[in-house]
Amino acid sequence: MNTLRRMLVEEYRLHTELFGRSRFLLFPLFVTAIAAGGIWLLDLTGSPLATIVAGVFGLVFFFGLQVGTLGLIGRDAMRDVLGDVTLLVFSARTLPVSRRYLLGVFILKDILYYAVFFLTPIVVGFLPLVIGGEFAVSQIALLWLAIAATFALGTGASLTAAGIGTRNRLALLAAVTAIVAGIVLEPELAIAVTPYALYADPTAQTAVLSAAVLVSVLVAGPFLFEPTTNSSLRRADADRYRQLRRLGDSYAARTLLEVSRSSGSIWKVAFSLGVLFAVGALLLDRVTAATALDPSAGIAFGTLLGLGTFTTYNWVTQVDSPREYLRFPAELEAVYRGKLRAFLVLAMPVGTGYLGVAALWYPAGELLIGLLVFPLVSLYVFGLTAYLTGLSPNELLFDTPRFAVYGAGLATLGVPLLVAALAYGTAPQQSTGIAVGLSAVAAAVGVVLVSRTGSRWQTRLRDD
Repeated sequence: MNTLRRMLVEEYRLHTELFGRSRFLLFPLFVTAIAAGGIWLLDLTGSPLATIVAGVFGLVFFFGLQVGTLGLIGRDAMRDVLGDVTLLVFSARTLPVSRRYLLGVFILKDILYYAVFFLTPIVVGFLPLVIGGEFAVSQIALLWLAIAATFALGTGASLTAAGIGTRNRLALLAAVTAIVAGIVLEPELAIAVTPYALYADPTAQTAVLSAAVLVSVLVAGPFLFEPTTNSSLRRADADRYRQLRRLGDSYAARTLLEVSRSSGSIWKVAFSLGVLFAVGALLLDRVTAATALDPSAGIAFGTLLGLGTFTTYNWVTQVDSPREYLRFPAELEAVYRGKLRAFLVLAMPVGTGYLGVAALWYPAGELLIGLLVFPLVSLYVFGLTAYLTGLSPNELLFDTPRFAVYGAGLATLGVPLLVAALAYGTAPQQSTGIAVGLSAVAAAVGVVLVSRTGSRWQTRLRDD
């Protein structure tokens, strides 16, 4: 318990030093306001409460998967992001405790920490429905427990996948294939072993099943994971660098080498977008089943995958130390152009591939518009993320004012596009025109933001 307490204190101090105590402590209030407003608006538009709750569970699971990607980052990348600091989770060589114990306590710390600062505010956002009589007070505690367990499941599943991958990549491929097959062939059975089943059908059986799966992944993750060390880093030869250099510049080549040589390699890009694709497919299916709407799968998937490329931006900047570029004989504009090229090389094939997977369930002709929307939205996301966060996007989450601006920027594009997707059944031509037009304008905004990002952050770094 002493190690857990110290890790919680370490996490709190890290965030308050990065963002300032007042800005950091505003974050839960901001999440509550956003959750309450979004839930109220969805309820006002007639969206079924069950669909709203299912969407929240999906987003929380996705967030848990992202937090669990500690296993895909490693100690060296953490040092590049945070500077020359030593976190307790990496101190197994200097403390008389095992690495597995520290990693297990670290995961427990994350679950407790995010339950307080992120998950509890989301659940509090349901209180307006309680006041309106649409949600029982007795359901709030169960909802909080199930959502916290869903976050823990996502975190544990992500680390377990990373652990299997560090030992045998074929085993990881087989495990992922088996899980995907189970979800496709027996979706009800797959949901029955998740914490969502505990909320939807609170019985002893669902409690035992969901608890067994949750405990299994939380134990398996720390047990299986083998972190990379400096001695195990792969070295890229000169020929490989020259091949990548043909993309246009050395910064793009360097970024692609960094991603490919890091734990998880380029597969973590596919993993991140794949999770969002799965959540989007589930939500689209639920909306179609619960309403009389006939949404456009192309616009919906193109929008969600494009917005999801913010994770790809995280990966292409994961080992960057912004100040190191001040030593190079080049302006930061060139660095961001290189990052953009690497971003497009990584994200475009993956997103296009998932649109192809969607053709197994939806008409291929309907998905063609997604091939237009996806790259245009992605370009906007890159520009917005780079302009607001520079080379440190991981610092965005708990910086409340910047997070609010970033969320508003994504919503400004994402909400109209998703509305156009939902309205497709009644006005297909108008919805298509609006979606393509908005995406094109957003892409132009993204290009402008990219062109100004270098000078913006060059000035900030030199002033600091």
